[in-house]
Amino acid sequence: MAAPAALQRSVVSPAGRHTASLIFLHGSGDTGQGARAWIKQILNQDMAFQHIKVIYPTAPLRPYTPMKGASSTVWFDRYKISNDCPEHIESIDSMCRRLTDLINDEIKNGIAKNRILIGGFSMGGGMAMHLAYRFHQDLPGVFALSSFLNKDSAVYQALKRNESVLPELFQCHGTADELVLYSWGEETNKMLKSLGVPTSLHTFPNLNHELSRTEIEKLKTWIIKKLPVEVAKTNE
Repeated sequence: MAAPAALQRSVVSPAGRHTASLIFLHGSGDTGQGARAWIKQILNQDMAFQHIKVIYPTAPLRPYTPMKGASSTVWFDRYKISNDCPEHIESIDSMCRRLTDLINDEIKNGIAKNRILIGGFSMGGGMAMHLAYRFHQDLPGVFALSSFLNKDSAVYQALKRNESVLPELFQCHGTADELVLYSWGEETNKMLKSLGVPTSLHTFPNLNHELSRTEIEKLKTWIIKKLPVEVAKTNE
């Protein structure tokens, strides 16, 4: 069987020498281009860095059960939008393989794995947590904005068997979120912390299921902390 085509992506190139990469996964029904444009609208400019390439991949179309099986650009299927039901693990694992290819592309381009961050908004953040904490525990960090994991998540099962140092989690959530409840995000944070993940949870009062400028600025500060500019080595 032919390998699936590489994921479509929108890329913001670094202004200077490329020494690190960031993968941002959009929410359900969006696209990489759409997520990039949304952030650009909030900041009045692209989320761009001197040394970090920002990659916004697009999820392939697939039937999505919460939309009565209609096709949508989603990273995986859900039985329903709830934290209290089983995960659709087959579609999650299939996408983990596709996104691993994206990580490997960056490594082939000469970027060290400890210089790659992954995260996203809503479903994108959930996808990033599966990818990092189950398959890529040597990444330096994960970010999850308005995201959650199901109560019996495969992520929790994997971490119960783990003894290595884990990627740091930067999490943000609005208290007024009516789609992904704040309590779901908070519970995810507590569970991951109890399993050895270094976590932070930034709470945004009155923020619904959306991004805010303050939140993206905080995220950018964290990104620079995790992926600082590398001083060019001189050949003496």
